[in-house]
Amino acid sequence: MSITSDVASPKRLLIKAQSKSNGLTTSIFGVGLLLTGFITLKILPNELAIAGFVIVCLGIIASIIGYYKIKEPDYAMTIDEKGILYQHRYGQWFIDWENVQRIDVPRASRGLDLIDLHLVGIKLKNYPEFLHTVSLRLMTNMLMEQRPLLAHNNDDGCATGVCAGEDLVLKGKVKLADGTVLTGVKAMFVQRMALLRKRLGFDIYINEAELDRATKDFVALLRACQSDVISTRR
Repeated sequence: MSITSDVASPKRLLIKAQSKSNGLTTSIFGVGLLLTGFITLKILPNELAIAGFVIVCLGIIASIIGYYKIKEPDYAMTIDEKGILYQHRYGQWFIDWENVQRIDVPRASRGLDLIDLHLVGIKLKNYPEFLHTVSLRLMTNMLMEQRPLLAHNNDDGCATGVCAGEDLVLKGKVKLADGTVLTGVKAMFVQRMALLRKRLGFDIYINEAELDRATKDFVALLRACQSDVISTRR
């Protein structure tokens, strides 16, 4: 996994996600397991067929994992003077540097301690500008992938730090500060961002598997990029 400067634009950083690596190798390995499993089923007696079935199942799993690795975009993120462009097989989102209020590693309560999560969190200044850049398919995917984050609760009333709370029911309609009324998936997505901001302090979360370095180092990179761009614009 690496971060590479685009030759045509030295100020553009292309980030290749860890989840993208070894896709072809995993697929070939999966196909090999499938062939081995079928051969095993053919030559082994019926009482030992379970071994062949296990190998076939492992081959199917490996092939599916490899397929989805290959389907992912070549680069998970593009960072330039405009902002952060995140790309996923279900779509993309974009955040302008001017719309970034805070970048850090989210922390959650674990008993009396605070632990760093394996994520990079971004707190936005306003939602409407960001929402125009997110595809509905990606919103739906993020709603599913980020459900486990709702279990984290930094409220004083949650002793363990893992409490469901009473604010998880999503409403069908949301009105933004600029008067825009959202319904359906967009409304649910905005409510989810608000809930996660309340619990963990951020609106958008990037998994460590999509980075090229430790989360704290990546936070430092984004902060440096934002600082450089903002100072140049002014």
